[in-house]
Amino acid sequence: MFVATIGFFDGVHLGHRCLIDQVLEVARARGLQTMAVTMDRHPKCVIAPQFVPSLLTTNEERMELLTAAGIDRIEFLHFDSEMMQLTAHDFMQKVLKEQLGVSVLVMGYDHKFGHGGGSFGQYLQWGRECGIEVIRARELPDVHASSTECRKYLMSGDIARAETLLGHPFCISGTVVAGHRVGREMGFPTANIEVCKEKLVPKDGVYAVRVNQTLKGVLNIGTRPTLDNGNDRTIEVHLIGYTGNLYGEKLTIQFLRRIRDERKFGSLEELKAQIRKDLADA
Repeated sequence: MFVATIGFFDGVHLGHRCLIDQVLEVARARGLQTMAVTMDRHPKCVIAPQFVPSLLTTNEERMELLTAAGIDRIEFLHFDSEMMQLTAHDFMQKVLKEQLGVSVLVMGYDHKFGHGGGSFGQYLQWGRECGIEVIRARELPDVHASSTECRKYLMSGDIARAETLLGHPFCISGTVVAGHRVGREMGFPTANIEVCKEKLVPKDGVYAVRVNQTLKGVLNIGTRPTLDNGNDRTIEVHLIGYTGNLYGEKLTIQFLRRIRDERKFGSLEELKAQIRKDLADA
């Protein structure tokens, strides 16, 4: 039997961590294991496809962060039109109780689920009918942390405030693909990163980053206006002091600090001089 909580948990930010800590607390008191019940895609993919947000975390990243937070089991449910129509009572009975073996459900203080939702008193009643104890979680004190707020800060380039709400550095992961090789010709070879289309990419600009936990780097997001790159937006990282072939490798990039905006320079020599300053700054 499990103590569980439900949510999409995009970013696994401080608000999510506050909820998870309470799940762990209840589980320890009852001698039970913990479970996070989440969805394999954002519910808006079904409910309102035109309003699906870019994601702070992929499914793999969410699983890693939830596991690191102490959750024993992460259950990804396929969210489709059939699941969307389930009432909260049916979801608790058929999915949580019968399918997943949940005996205690810790609900976020403002969270609702099931077609039509319900008041917390109704969730308590439906839980009793299904044999599930329902507990309302405490709100995170003093801080309003939400996935929407984290996205807003990242899209404006405010890495520091986003990290404060996330409680961990924002990351992107992707495969190194062939680029234009201009960086190599200039003496600053870069790895071009291809990330999944659902993933949020921060505001265009130059960032100090950490790559695969150990390597320092400078990352550029943008259209490389000095090189007349048109509208082709790329994500390129120069690894400081690294030599080697990275094509086909997967890189995980932690954003540490925003250095500057991307801008057009009058010549390649001006661009190279600025890159040297960026590397020294990073």
